[in-house]
Amino acid sequence: MDLVKKIFFTLSGIITVAILLVIVSYILINGLPFIDFEFIFSNPVDSGRSGGIFPMIISSLYLLVLTALIAVPIGVGSAIYMTQYCKSNAFVNFIRFCSQILSAIPSIIYGLFGFTFLIMFLKLDWSLFAASVVLAIMSVPTIFQVSEISINSVPGELVEASLGLGANKSQTITSVILPSAISGIFTGIILALTRAISEAAAVMYVVGSTFTVPLSIFDAGRPLPLHLYILASEGVSLDNAYATASILIIMVLIITVFSNYCLNRYQNKIEGL
Repeated sequence: MDLVKKIFFTLSGIITVAILLVIVSYILINGLPFIDFEFIFSNPVDSGRSGGIFPMIISSLYLLVLTALIAVPIGVGSAIYMTQYCKSNAFVNFIRFCSQILSAIPSIIYGLFGFTFLIMFLKLDWSLFAASVVLAIMSVPTIFQVSEISINSVPGELVEASLGLGANKSQTITSVILPSAISGIFTGIILALTRAISEAAAVMYVVGSTFTVPLSIFDAGRPLPLHLYILASEGVSLDNAYATASILIIMVLIITVFSNYCLNRYQNKIEGL
């Protein structure tokens, strides 16, 4: 029986990795031949049929940073409050239930909400700021849920020892709980942000669709996923669509690898390695 379980889980892991490699390889094989210096650092020409994607890269980086600045403090702060300052009751369970519902809502619904509330009701312009607010709202539930689980997994003995040595609640949270849970919290942040930077449906109604480089967060933009969607769905240029998808995959890989590297360096520093 144990052998059957081992074979099943091994095959499941192999199949998962194989699916990932097939998808990534297919995109890169079709996209990398069309990527060069001009494609990365020039503006699109003729609605994206030629030229490059530099404004789209800048728009995506704007969205990534702005979304992180809004979503991370709210998500992690909510998890700390729920786990350290709230007692378990019906209201707290209701908040967790709402968070789960928010995680399951399709991204297009977030986009329609952003258009209706931010653009039509609040009269904001189509901009990277409005898109970042939508992506932050979409990212908070994931960050909150993963952070809450990570904080709850910290051994109670560590917390009790910190309080027993005279540390107050805030000191215990910053010096014991967060460093112990940082790996899980960081995983939740990366999951949320990599999803956010890959979203097209959530931002298409609020970000605008300009081919120029945005100079501020209040300018309209066209992030890479939206540009990719338009290139592919409208038949503008399939070659440039593959190339854009390849750049997006490479950006996600770079963000993930660099984030994990920084996290490992931080953990080794804490452990004195």
